[in-house]
Amino acid sequence: MDNHDQKQSVSGLSEQEAKEFHKIFVVSFIVFVAIAIIAHILAWQWRPWLPGPEGYAVIDSASAAFSSFVSSLS
Repeated sequence: MDNHDQKQSVSGLSEQEAKEFHKIFVVSFIVFVAIAIIAHILAWQWRPWLPGPEGYAVIDSASAAFSSFVSSLS
């Protein structure tokens, strides 16, 4: 056995196994980030999280609905 075969990494993987794991990790990370970006774009189109000129229209209508619900209970 030469000296190269005896060298072990902290993880216990050989250099080839570490390169293969790194490639799978990088591809998985890129796919995850792409899905996250698409999800954020779709969520932004569905319900923006920064108010427009008229404010949060959804919150205003929700508070109006809650107010009418509470008044109907009284």
